[in-house]
Amino acid sequence: MSIWSDIGNYLKTVASDAVCTVLDGVRAAFAENREKRRRVTFSIALIALAAKMAKADGVVTQAEVQAFRQVFKVPPEEFDNVSRLFNLAKQDVAGFDAYSAQVRSLFPGDDPTDDEVLQDVLDALFHIAKADGLIHQNEILFLDEVAYLLGFEAMAYERIKMRHMHPSDANPYTILDADPEWDFPRLKSHYRKRVAESHPDRLIARGVPSEFVVIATERLAALNAAWEAIEAIHAPRRPAIVS
Repeated sequence: MSIWSDIGNYLKTVASDAVCTVLDGVRAAFAENREKRRRVTFSIALIALAAKMAKADGVVTQAEVQAFRQVFKVPPEEFDNVSRLFNLAKQDVAGFDAYSAQVRSLFPGDDPTDDEVLQDVLDALFHIAKADGLIHQNEILFLDEVAYLLGFEAMAYERIKMRHMHPSDANPYTILDADPEWDFPRLKSHYRKRVAESHPDRLIARGVPSEFVVIATERLAALNAAWEAIEAIHAPRRPAIVS
């Protein structure tokens, strides 16, 4: 059964149209299946926050709709459920701050991968925001506030933001969360560790549905570009290989 079928079946059991109530009920509805609970929570949270971001921007462009569908990989027969959630969130009197606080409470940090899941949420929101070629000021303000409410430290959020907004001008060491003073072998080991952490299988293991592999693909591309830049910096210092 796909994540969308799980969400569709769950929505049939929820009487309230308040998204906060929908999110809160996931914990009880999937209490006996941790993996499914995390996948459904992630998906509903992302749909709700994406809807609030669209409202903050004021205009939902066709490119953003396409990016939304690209991130979510929703089959046609399940799109009505996604549309229902999206529209509920746009119309809900609860603000994105309430959603963000609730998402944080559902991934509080007692699981080692909770913070990584919250990073996945931000990555997906950035992907949608920049779909029309420009992240608008209201979207930036929205994402800044969501990151704060999700508990991100300033430097950790700056690294995510830099990867999406200024990838060509970004400091490659910042993108990799590496120290420029490290020697080349340590840098390479750290790069490989970051790549392993961003593998699609790792995202799925921590509760991100397989439909969201675009998050991993985009993150890996940024890590690889940063590593190429670091390799170029270190190339003159590395000893030549004598054949």
